[in-house]
Amino acid sequence: MTSSSSFSTADTKLYLSAGDHRRLISTVGFSSLSSSSSSFMEAKPKRRIVTENGDTGEDLVLATLIGNGDDVGPLVRHAFEMGRPEPLVHQLKNVARKKEAEIEDLCKTHYEEFIVAVDELRGVLVDAEELKSDLATDNFRLQEVGSALLVKLEELLESYAVKKNVTEAIKMSKICVQALELCVKCNSYVSEGQFYHALKTMDLIERNYLKIIPLKVLKLAIERRIPVIKSHIEKKVCSQFTEWLAHIRSSSKSIGQTAIGLIASARQREEEMLERQRKAEEQNTGGLGELAYTLDVEDSEQDSVLKFDLTPLYRAYHIHTILGVPERFRDYYYSNRQLQLDSDLEISYGQPFVESYQTFLAQIAGYFIVEDRVIRTAGDFLLADQVETMWETAIAKIVLVLENQFARMDSPTHLLLVKDYVTLLGATLRQYGYEVGPVLDALDKSRDKYHELLLEECRKQIVTAISEDSYQQMVIRKEADYENNVLSFNLQTSEIMPAFTYIAPFSSMVPDVCRIIRSYIKGSVDYLSYGVNTNFFSVLRKYLDKILIDVLNEVILETINNNSIGVAQAMQIAANISFLEKACDYFLRHAAQLCGIPSRSVEKPQASLAAKVVLKTSRDEAYHALLNVVNTKLDEFMKLPENINWITEEMPQGPHEYMNEVVIYLETVMSTAQQILPTDALYKVGVGAIEHISNSIVSTFLSDSIKRFNANAVSAINHDLRVIENFADERYHSTGLDEVYKEGSFRSYLVEVRQLINLLSSSQPENFMNPVIRERNYNTLDYKKVATICDKFKDSPDGIFGSLANRNTKLTAKKKSMDMLKKRLKEFN
Repeated sequence: MTSSSSFSTADTKLYLSAGDHRRLISTVGFSSLSSSSSSFMEAKPKRRIVTENGDTGEDLVLATLIGNGDDVGPLVRHAFEMGRPEPLVHQLKNVARKKEAEIEDLCKTHYEEFIVAVDELRGVLVDAEELKSDLATDNFRLQEVGSALLVKLEELLESYAVKKNVTEAIKMSKICVQALELCVKCNSYVSEGQFYHALKTMDLIERNYLKIIPLKVLKLAIERRIPVIKSHIEKKVCSQFTEWLAHIRSSSKSIGQTAIGLIASARQREEEMLERQRKAEEQNTGGLGELAYTLDVEDSEQDSVLKFDLTPLYRAYHIHTILGVPERFRDYYYSNRQLQLDSDLEISYGQPFVESYQTFLAQIAGYFIVEDRVIRTAGDFLLADQVETMWETAIAKIVLVLENQFARMDSPTHLLLVKDYVTLLGATLRQYGYEVGPVLDALDKSRDKYHELLLEECRKQIVTAISEDSYQQMVIRKEADYENNVLSFNLQTSEIMPAFTYIAPFSSMVPDVCRIIRSYIKGSVDYLSYGVNTNFFSVLRKYLDKILIDVLNEVILETINNNSIGVAQAMQIAANISFLEKACDYFLRHAAQLCGIPSRSVEKPQASLAAKVVLKTSRDEAYHALLNVVNTKLDEFMKLPENINWITEEMPQGPHEYMNEVVIYLETVMSTAQQILPTDALYKVGVGAIEHISNSIVSTFLSDSIKRFNANAVSAINHDLRVIENFADERYHSTGLDEVYKEGSFRSYLVEVRQLINLLSSSQPENFMNPVIRERNYNTLDYKKVATICDKFKDSPDGIFGSLANRNTKLTAKKKSMDMLKKRLKEFN
């Protein structure tokens, strides 16, 4: 075993002392051997412990631990701690001897295999030497052939390097050329004013070329020039945009006038259509129902007509967006437009507002039409809140200007002109979504001022029409004049067309006043139309009552109360009032038509004007004034105390002379009244005159100026009274009043004076105290009046000779009866 081991070791050392490659091969062989031994040892699952003679139990335990690879450190530490290391050393030596024995057994087992491996290694060494020799020969040959190739390879590599440099140079040159070409294009665009293309070109240079330009000088030059060009473009664009701002401001007036003109044309077409509708409704007697017309005005029509160029704005905004400063441009636009608006809202006090209001309002309309187009077409350029703020500023200023100017105006025409244009402005801007309520509210606040001015203007016209009236019946010679003065105001008394020449029962004042009232209604409707309240008929009705009551009625009453008025004037005024009262229905229907209200809704009795009642009262006042004039004239004719001899001794043979004048006057009055006045008025005039005569006679008997009267005077009054009674009966029947007033004849209003004359002429006047007789014959007489009058009745002649002639004559029965009546009346009183 020992000799074998020695051989193996010596043999191994021999090969190791050879060259490096042999050392490598020996190492490989030893490694193979070690691998074989390791494989064999690992193949055993667990070492078998052989107990030899002389082994102790401790040796077996130690051998088992070492064989299992366990840590023997604790045993060693324990042996030294116990102070007995010698037994442990002895045991370790025993274990070592046992391991050596195992190694020798292993070597004996693998000896033959190891010899075979060594032989194989020797063969490998020989092959390696041959291979080395072949490699050296091939290397020499390769060196000979490769030297020339290496020279050519170096040349080729040099060519490749040159080619690469040239290619790189060409590429760099192309980049520079492309960048320079873009720079040239950019300069050309800038010079031509195509700033959008110039900015897009610069953006292309910055994104695609600026970072890859190989020439540093060129790169720096372009980097320095780009901000300069952008600044130049921005200034140029702002300059162009400023010019556009000035242009659009100067164009705003034309834009506003055109837009307002379109609305005015549409309004005119609508009014014409409504007028045709009203005429159709008036002529529609077949029950076809109400006609309806509508007018559609499309916004597209305005957009097609209102052409103004916003391209400079779009371009400027787009360019500023590309420059990355859109907010700055928005602020610039908003601030400049705000300044323009402030300037537009300033009015010139050097020119009357009535001459400048259209320019002022059209400028504002054009301004906000432009803003609406901008906000609708420029995307998010302009915010709705900004436009709303500008509109609130404008509308506040407009309202203030209108209120100040309306307060200064003294002409309803001027105020109406401004109002109409303001409503057109409101209608125009409402189509663009602007809230115009405050402007319309300002107009509504000024409606009282307008109507005050209109009333004052109409008052002057009415005063002129009434003061210049001839108070003569109007003579109409043509059918056209009849239509214009009678039919147009529904003043006809018959539906049949009269024969011409036609004498109207009213004077020229009536149609003149009707025309004034109609123009007032038209003016009022013009102002109230297109305002805050779409249903303004009730407001118009209030103003219509106001002019009829506060103006027309007051002027008529002033004329009536004028002391210089005559009978003809009073009679004509009363007749005129009755026709004006009738015209109130026409005024109301006309107002309803202008307001678009169905005529049938105002034809109800409860829907009539309050002025109609007031005019009726004024008509009664006119009748009263007429009666006053007539009665005054009758008093002038009669003058009973002066015209009658109250103590005459002669028996009268007929009426007094003054009675002829009274009858002639009454004939004239009644004839004229029959032609002019309506039946009820004619009756009132006749009754009033007759009643006044009756009262005058009774009053004369009661007058202090009559101290006494006799039977002859009573007989004379009786003759006069019969004339009046005959006249009363004749006129009562000839005028046809007997068919209307069957229970109230003219004679019935003479009953008091007739009963008085009958009492004074009676042979038994004391029968007055008989209740039955008094109720039948003297029911209208008052005790006190009868007592007073009877005290004045003296039947004896008033003269010395008469008294002496009759001193022996007995008192007649009549005198006794009268004395008895006087006595009993005194007792009764």
